Amino acid sequence: MLPYANRPSAEAITSAVPGLAPYGRPAVVLHPTPGAPGVHDSSIAGPMLWPADEPWPHCSTPDELEPSGLPPVAMLPVAQVFRHDAPGDWWPEGADVFQLLWCPNTHWDPPAPQADVSPVVEIRWRRAADLPQQPHCGPEPVRQADEDEGFTPRPCTLAPVPLTDFPYPEALPKGLRGDVNRLVEETADDEGGDVITRVAGCKFGGWPTWHLTDPRDIRCRECDASMGLLFTVASDDTTGITVGRWGDLRVFSCPMDIRHGYEFDVH
Repeated sequence: MLPYANRPSAEAITSAVPGLAPYGRPAVVLHPTPGAPGVHDSSIAGPMLWPADEPWPHCSTPDELEPSGLPPVAMLPVAQVFRHDAPGDWWPEGADVFQLLWCPNTHWDPPAPQADVSPVVEIRWRRAADLPQQPHCGPEPVRQADEDEGFTPRPCTLAPVPLTDFPYPEALPKGLRGDVNRLVEETADDEGGDVITRVAGCKFGGWPTWHLTDPRDIRCRECDASMGLLFTVASDDTTGITVGRWGDLRVFSCPMDIRHGYEFDVH
């Protein structure tokens, strides 16, 4: 069964708690499934479409295995998603392929905007029509952390689920929190999990979780706008990914202009 298949609709949620309506954000939960994705499939750790004249990205940031950062480490494909599988206003004009790669080694104190104690991340937006239609998986890393680190994902196909996400209750006005928490309890999944707020999993859009710290506002370094959640890479037994202490690597982007760059965060 797909995740959130039994989740109430956005209409039912806001009917139960009308004050939540202004806080709804579109999201697409990607739902990885073990498989052998093709180059034209949205995937985790699948083959990527890659420009013939663009060098494969390498990471020379010092890491726990090599303080010098040398020789540079080839990055690993983590996610390739096509726009038709995850439509939303997070796509830059003209782009229809999203690609996320990362270095498979832990970096304790990388330069901003990368997250501490995490892999260093690269993002590419593409136009499929401009790309060779043959897969390119990139070179093998010259050094790689133990797989127990959880930064070497297993190939998975994706079954996207669009929905409306709502924020962590503690980020809401006090007058709403009680009603939201009651709804969360009434609609919990078989394991007692919250299916209403900051929906879990690899996803585009939606709200980030703040279960370890108080919610905080992440500001754009270029224009100081409040940044929104663009993409989440979640720890998952299916993909073999583990970030942080079974947490999420989140990518935040500026709503004013995606060219302002990203902020990466592990929670």
